Amino acid sequence: MLKKLVLVFLILTVLFTGGCAPAKNDTSLLAQQNTPSGAQPAEANQTEKYDIALVMKTLTNPFFVEMEKGARKAEKELGINLIVKTGAQETSVDQQITIIEELIKEKVDAILIAPADSVQLILVLKKAQDAGIVIVNLDNQLDASSMEKVGLANVPYISVDNVNGAYLSAKTISANLTEPVKAVILEGIPTAKNAQDRKNGAIKAFDENKNVQLVASESAHWKVDEAYQVTAQLFKQHPDIKLVFCANDMMALGTLQYLKENQIAGVKVAAYDALDEVMPMLKDGTLQATIDQQAANQAYTGVQFAIRALRGEKLPDLTLLDVLLVTRENAR
Repeated sequence: MLKKLVLVFLILTVLFTGGCAPAKNDTSLLAQQNTPSGAQPAEANQTEKYDIALVMKTLTNPFFVEMEKGARKAEKELGINLIVKTGAQETSVDQQITIIEELIKEKVDAILIAPADSVQLILVLKKAQDAGIVIVNLDNQLDASSMEKVGLANVPYISVDNVNGAYLSAKTISANLTEPVKAVILEGIPTAKNAQDRKNGAIKAFDENKNVQLVASESAHWKVDEAYQVTAQLFKQHPDIKLVFCANDMMALGTLQYLKENQIAGVKVAAYDALDEVMPMLKDGTLQATIDQQAANQAYTGVQFAIRALRGEKLPDLTLLDVLLVTRENAR
């Protein structure tokens, strides 16, 4: 009986010590058991968290607020660290240059730039590229000849076809007119490529109708207040204006405010940007058309391109997203 008890005790001791003493590779064995076949442990899949800066003209224009939203979405979904910088106004070229100088010192991995000017930022962007920073151009295209002169190359441009967008918008107010009318254009910043393209698109639309006479094209520098003043000046010179194309919605707001305050009826206005602020005006017929140029999607795509470039992928020089004509029928 005593021998049996001793034997049982010895068996229990062996079992107890075997169950409590951990094997040296228990952790790795557990990891292997919990890792799907063919997959690597989590740390092996992690990529570098890139610092990507989005430099825009301003946040006083809701268009750039939408652009930031797209970049923030990319930050969350693609795992980057997003740095957002803007000038005080859409004309703050010197401020954008200073911002880029600071980003060079901070050694960011990439800069997405919606430039206030198509020429003046090229030198500082070349400096950034020489420092190993990837450059992606959004919204307003950098001047190709100026880039070539300083050697700024391999800068993908993401935007929309501004000529076609402006053409579609201006065509909405000019296509079916059968009586002679006078038209004017409110341009953006004259040195900005997107402003030039939108002006040309509107001219193309007006030229297609022999009843439309373009009597003036003036810059209001994308601004509401300046558009109000320019509109006042144009209507003093040409009281019988019937068509106005504004190269962005902010200028359209200034034009429409002037028309309202002075009780001027029978003027058709077309614009560009599809901001939330103009949707009620489209619905009540005050504004006839605008263009959705997918600001958020431009920035999201820009972040994607920056990551691809940082990983050594060659990118297309030009990527144009679709524009959408927005009128009373499809205003949100």
